[in-house]
Amino acid sequence: MVESGGSGRPRPDNEQSAEHPATPASPATDPQHHPAPADGPQGARQPQTPDDDSRAPRATTHDDESAEPEAPHAHRAEPADESGESGEAGQAGQAGQAGSAGPTGRAEPADRPAPAARADRAGPPPPTPPGLPKGPPPARPPEQPRGGLLMGRPFGVPVYVAPSWFLVAALITWVFGGQLDRVLPELGAARYLVSLFFAVAFYASVLIHELAHTVAALRFELPVRRIQLQFFGGVSEIEKEAETPGREFWLAFVGPLLSLALSGLFYLAMQPVERGTVPGVLLAGLMISNLIVAIFNLLPGLPLDGGRMLRAVVWKITGKPMSGTIAAAWVGRALAVSVLIGLPLLTQSGALGTSAEDSVGMDTVTDALLAAILAAIIWTGAGNSLRMARLREHLPELRARTLTRRAVPVETHTPLSEALRRANDAGARALVVVDAHGEPLSLVREAAIVGVPEHRRPWVAVSGLAQDLTDGMRVSAELAGEDLLDVLRATPATEYLVVEETGEIFGVLSAADVERAFVKAMARPN
Repeated sequence: MVESGGSGRPRPDNEQSAEHPATPASPATDPQHHPAPADGPQGARQPQTPDDDSRAPRATTHDDESAEPEAPHAHRAEPADESGESGEAGQAGQAGQAGSAGPTGRAEPADRPAPAARADRAGPPPPTPPGLPKGPPPARPPEQPRGGLLMGRPFGVPVYVAPSWFLVAALITWVFGGQLDRVLPELGAARYLVSLFFAVAFYASVLIHELAHTVAALRFELPVRRIQLQFFGGVSEIEKEAETPGREFWLAFVGPLLSLALSGLFYLAMQPVERGTVPGVLLAGLMISNLIVAIFNLLPGLPLDGGRMLRAVVWKITGKPMSGTIAAAWVGRALAVSVLIGLPLLTQSGALGTSAEDSVGMDTVTDALLAAILAAIIWTGAGNSLRMARLREHLPELRARTLTRRAVPVETHTPLSEALRRANDAGARALVVVDAHGEPLSLVREAAIVGVPEHRRPWVAVSGLAQDLTDGMRVSAELAGEDLLDVLRATPATEYLVVEETGEIFGVLSAADVERAFVKAMARPN
């Protein structure tokens, strides 16, 4: 898919890089430098590196989504679902989500000027044992609320309330308060307290809807990143896709099913309550609102729950999850156009309970604006679902072995100019600092090399430009796809040491190279 350096084509493991003459420039900064297939000095095994510019550009994402990797799977309970499979990304992932920036978390841009070089250590630190760390993989870093308020952790899943919720709560309080003034005029100003209670109770119902998705996901052993309540409802950020169409169908269906059940419960609770009272009006409002949530989410278009159910059905028939995603996404886009045109027409026709004479002026503008917002959310969400499906289809092509840069080992006090000369001679594009026994200690940061003027390089030791290795920065050369992204997200860094299963140095993996591979995977047509 994407190589180390940005040519757009991966190399198979048995393909050799083209031979090019070495240049005196830095292997990390010379845009014309191309690696040679020769092995580097000191016995380090050299990976094959595709030919292209070696300087990694600033990490970017494919669109203006969240910097954090998007979650591959997001279920929403709302009268209008917000766009896409949030995150996670994505995106990046999310994967982002990932993710999300992009798939590796926040990576330091490769072309950012480096901070001042630190002083050399008094002595080399104890050597890090070669090979991959034993035991369980490193834990995922704490989830960031992204501006939301943490309300609790039901079933171990954090629930956040986004700042936009307070805006919609104020709008519901104002609108419902106006309706109460016509139904219960004796309440006076107290009607706004009743309206605020309705807004909170309604979003409590939305939270129950999302918890249904969460419980089902946990039952299917799918990790749930979080639940977030926001302007147009809620979203459950499920990090992985269901393994079968049957599980996908039930994972989507349980939300609307529970909303229908809540609507029925509120209807039964209304029966012994006197009509025209505050409890009667509140129960009627909650019954109708949950019914609307259920019906809206059952519409067969992504990113709604009904769209995921349609996707599962097409997936089952064709045997191809991507075919289901394409069908449900285009139905979602058609649904967005229908909402944009149909909602104002329904309001004007009086089909929604208001006469045409009442639906004029500011009400008409409000209805048109609401329809435009809903249509934009559905359209964008359908497009995001397509992009996330494309990413999942291409994720297996993200392989550590093909993205790894050739590296040469250098000792702690080696001058930078000498290290770069050795790298050029070997056709390498990365430097690994080792001790006297050849054990890797740290990685020379590409951004730090850029920040050192050429005339200063003979007097700067590589140890002053290196980042000490941690267990999380050791990556197996066999990692690929989502497993690779999970490891990179767990330990954000600009470079990683790639090793064979035996512990032998294979090369250095740049986060910027993974970013470019991630972005090109998203843009690549199926």
